[in-house]
Amino acid sequence: MRDYGKVHTAFWTSASIGELSEDGRMLALYLLTCPHGTIAGVFRIPDGYACEDLKWSQERVKQGFDELFRKGFSNRCETTKWVWVIKHFEWNPLENPNQKKSAIKVASQLPAACTWKSDFMRVCGPYMGMSEEDIHNHCETVSEGFLNQEQEQEQKQDTSSSLRSEEGRVAKSPAPSPSGRQKREETTLAKFLADCREKGVKPVPDDHSIRTWAQDAGISDEMLQVAWVVFRERYTEDSQYKAKRYKDWVGTFANSVKDRWFSLWFTGEGGVVSWSSTGLQHKQVLDARVAKRKEQEADHATA
Repeated sequence: MRDYGKVHTAFWTSASIGELSEDGRMLALYLLTCPHGTIAGVFRIPDGYACEDLKWSQERVKQGFDELFRKGFSNRCETTKWVWVIKHFEWNPLENPNQKKSAIKVASQLPAACTWKSDFMRVCGPYMGMSEEDIHNHCETVSEGFLNQEQEQEQKQDTSSSLRSEEGRVAKSPAPSPSGRQKREETTLAKFLADCREKGVKPVPDDHSIRTWAQDAGISDEMLQVAWVVFRERYTEDSQYKAKRYKDWVGTFANSVKDRWFSLWFTGEGGVVSWSSTGLQHKQVLDARVAKRKEQEADHATA
């Protein structure tokens, strides 16, 4: 619990807030200022709390949370009733080590059954000053219990099993080591991508299991492409992440898709997957880049 919540004056002029319904804006303001909030931006809100504080019916509260989830403002686990205000740390940066310790303490209280716990730890762990190992340890309690044997095998696939290059050339798989296993070393994503270009292979092969998984989950090829661009830019341009080193970058990307690290889409009624407001923003940027590139190519062709 906290004594006060910070709300920027731009709240009322923000385009994303302006897109919300009246109930959506009220619920968003409630989440930013309610007495149940915490320094970590995650807290438990049973239906009864919100109904009592807002004087709303349970159905009205549910519809409000559904709207905030679709717009990318917050996420709520219907099993545990924990809420995550997704951009909390962007609006409320932690200013000293004691605040970071307090935030980590709150984060450690997230129950393993919380559906977005792994998303929160991966996205917000760096804001709290957590190491990659600490983040991984917190996520393990969520992810390991849901992995079946087939998924574990998929995550152990060698990233060098690419079949086609980004230009469409066929590439051969590297020769196996004497032990029968291909040895992998931890590397940055930038180095991994450079190796892919040198070998003439796609970073994410056409036959990789994440493509089939995405299709089965209702995630379109366009969504997967945007997810890859966001993933690539985080680990090659963001100073907080570009030094990260992994053995299996394709597996890491696959996990980011399965666990919705970037909250680019949501599954609505009837299992239909749709863009979130965050996803639409990234898609718009990517579309603009593609259009600009085509325009430059056209200008070059006529020159």
